[in-house]
Amino acid sequence: MPDLPHLLAFMAAGWLLNLTPGPDVLYIVANSLRSGVRAGIVGGFGILTGCFVHIFAAAVGVGTLLATSAAAFTVLKYVGAAYLLYLGVRMVFSRAGPPADLQEAAAASGERGLKDIFFGGFWTNVLNPKVALFFLAFVPQFIAPGADNKGLYFVLLGVLFNLNSIPVIVGWAAFAGWMARKSAVQKGMHWLDRAAGVLFIGFGLKLAFTDAPAGRVGP
Repeated sequence: MPDLPHLLAFMAAGWLLNLTPGPDVLYIVANSLRSGVRAGIVGGFGILTGCFVHIFAAAVGVGTLLATSAAAFTVLKYVGAAYLLYLGVRMVFSRAGPPADLQEAAAASGERGLKDIFFGGFWTNVLNPKVALFFLAFVPQFIAPGADNKGLYFVLLGVLFNLNSIPVIVGWAAFAGWMARKSAVQKGMHWLDRAAGVLFIGFGLKLAFTDAPAGRVGP
């Protein structure tokens, strides 16, 4: 494992990366605005679970396959892009926004709604090959070249990265939940849904047109 200064640098880098707006942050914020803080946190934990899938997949070689196989990368890329486009279109064409009272909105989501939110976050992450490539590029930088059992260190650092992101998930959800209490935000919730939908469509198109990693081999 890295020494303490490198470990702290790893954690700080993880916080900065998780604070950066992107599909994951947008998913947490959108659900918190619509259905309350709990919904945003549940969506965040769905994303977190998807990250665990990529970490363990990378440890057993699936991530390397995505980094080297054009066919594997392309298939997952298009499936992930299609899912992001689906989420975006659904939000753009959603009906009138949630009830004006945020507690009523949170109650309306219900257990079934929270389950859907969780798996929505999970699939946005699992179906994005760029997440796997991120872990393959980022985590090994903090593993000493001469370290024994690099696979174990990779998993441990990946788990630390995910656990380290929990305060960020809660922070984004709490911030969006606080914003949702503002009357101006509640009145404009329908348009916020549409704006978020457009951003998801943009993320989906960006993923669809992402090239496979340089230096890839055949299928």
